[in-house]
Amino acid sequence: MRLGIIGGGLMGREAASAFARWFVLEDFPVQVELVAVCDLQDKLLDWFKKVPTVKLLTKDHNELLRSPDVDVVYVAVPHNLHEKLYLDVLNAGKDLLAEKPFGIDLAAAKTIRDAAKKSGRFVRCSSEFPFLPGAQRVFQAAQSGQFGKLLEIHSCFWHASDLDPTKPINWKRQNKFCGEIGVMGDLGMHVVHVPFRLGWNPKRVYAQLQKIYTERPDGKGGMAACDTWDNALLHTDVVVNGQEVPMRLEMKRMAPGETNTWWIEVLGTDGGLRYSTKEPKTLWTFQRGKEQIWQKTDLGHQMAFPTITGGIFEAGFPDCFLQMWAAYAAERAGALGNRMGCVTPDEAVASHELFAAALESHKKKLVVTI
Repeated sequence: MRLGIIGGGLMGREAASAFARWFVLEDFPVQVELVAVCDLQDKLLDWFKKVPTVKLLTKDHNELLRSPDVDVVYVAVPHNLHEKLYLDVLNAGKDLLAEKPFGIDLAAAKTIRDAAKKSGRFVRCSSEFPFLPGAQRVFQAAQSGQFGKLLEIHSCFWHASDLDPTKPINWKRQNKFCGEIGVMGDLGMHVVHVPFRLGWNPKRVYAQLQKIYTERPDGKGGMAACDTWDNALLHTDVVVNGQEVPMRLEMKRMAPGETNTWWIEVLGTDGGLRYSTKEPKTLWTFQRGKEQIWQKTDLGHQMAFPTITGGIFEAGFPDCFLQMWAAYAAERAGALGNRMGCVTPDEAVASHELFAAALESHKKKLVVTI
């Protein structure tokens, strides 16, 4: 599987790192090679010169798409560029791993989804954290039905860096680049990936959205307007086995004390699980018996796709990023089996439908049916 990257920033370089570590996957059926990179900045293109497999460095994404050496394209660019670039990838006859949120808004997401179906190309959307061992354990347990009747579901992603009012503005703090959905577009896919894959699709939503700082330093000595939502709390209902269950979804750029925390909790009448990347090795299990017990389990490096890394070591972001790419490559090759896969175009559209309903709910201060 020969890769091209459009967008050589933070996530583009993480992808290059993952491909460079591909050999740590044990008996994996697909080999991957990064062969081409496109970015507008010379500084970033220069960084990729250290990758020996890269044959093409360009500022023109069309040149990358014309290359016969590229099978799959990973696009990691601001949300306002998603629709055009994703459609260009599909029209060039390439497969695609698209960064979330899969378009700046619902209309863009639907256009991309429909074009992907028409093209017949293999298309998935990024979401890394559910590939950590603790998240996988929650997913597998929920699939098994071992929790009994579900009582509640809580899934969230928290940052805290925006608490600093002197942090300069960037594209994620402006609607014209990030989209009106704001923090939901930035963090929301990570929050809904596991619930959606389990079939927990919200039927109604009541949203509480916050804009905390309305301006930030522009980096030129002045101030610039911030018009995106900083925090979003979505109170939703899902139907599981014929019964309504409350599901709370949280996306926050201003969560005191949280550097980069992905968190999920599922509680039922017969048990529950709780996992947070704040304690990456810790899985909390609730057991109902004569006594009510929360039990702590120390997790190791037990990945869906085995690696050479010893099971006693803890997993981190580079590991779940590699696992996400392994899931993409395996599913593309028809070798995913019963493992959890990457976000599908339909799931990406469903996330946008939820976020659009959340905007309406907050505006009207009403529960909105999806």
